[in-house]
Amino acid sequence: MPNPPAKPNPWLELLITIAIPAIVLMQLSSASRLGPAGALLLALAFPLAYGGWQLVRERKLNLMASIGVVSTLLTGGIGLLALDPQWLAVKEAAVPGVIGLAVLISARTRYPLVRVLVFNRVIFDVDRVQQALRERGTEAAFENRLQAGTVMLAGTFLFSSVMNYLLARWVVTSPAGTEAFNAELGRMTLLSYPVIAIPSMLMMMGVMFYLARGARRLTGLELEQMLKHASADK
Repeated sequence: MPNPPAKPNPWLELLITIAIPAIVLMQLSSASRLGPAGALLLALAFPLAYGGWQLVRERKLNLMASIGVVSTLLTGGIGLLALDPQWLAVKEAAVPGVIGLAVLISARTRYPLVRVLVFNRVIFDVDRVQQALRERGTEAAFENRLQAGTVMLAGTFLFSSVMNYLLARWVVTSPAGTEAFNAELGRMTLLSYPVIAIPSMLMMMGVMFYLARGARRLTGLELEQMLKHASADK
């Protein structure tokens, strides 16, 4: 059997997409070093390269990686074109806001996006769960659970959208294309992890717990039996 694809290293991802770009923006943006434009291009090169590498490695379009690449390109455009900093706040809010809206709309369809973002084959043994649901006649009840989980998931993206906007407006106030703008962008990047990413991650885990608890009750399976890695080991 072919070896499964290597799992991404979260510490490496944090280093490449947050820590290194922030350091570059804050330390190399002066005219005596790379200058605002040069430092911005170098800082954005790291998350862009990482996102491109993920796409090549997985050999398929990864939705979240693609959104990250587009978001990075938009940030670069705002900085290089010296647009009003308020557009950075709008962009920061728009990306999770659009995702949250799409997730919310999907709750009204037969294919809620919670299946893609949370209850997916990477985390759960979906086939085993579905089989147990069919055997117990609880598929409809679980679908209702997925609908509620989808609304909860949309709420996590709404939280991220609002917090992204407020953080960008609070931290980034200098004109784009300046050394001060780059430094503020670097600080915003660093602050976004404890202020937005960690709370959003905890909220996402809450959605996963909600779905797993419902699946446990409706399937009779223990959590360990539903998780993908646990099933693969047996």
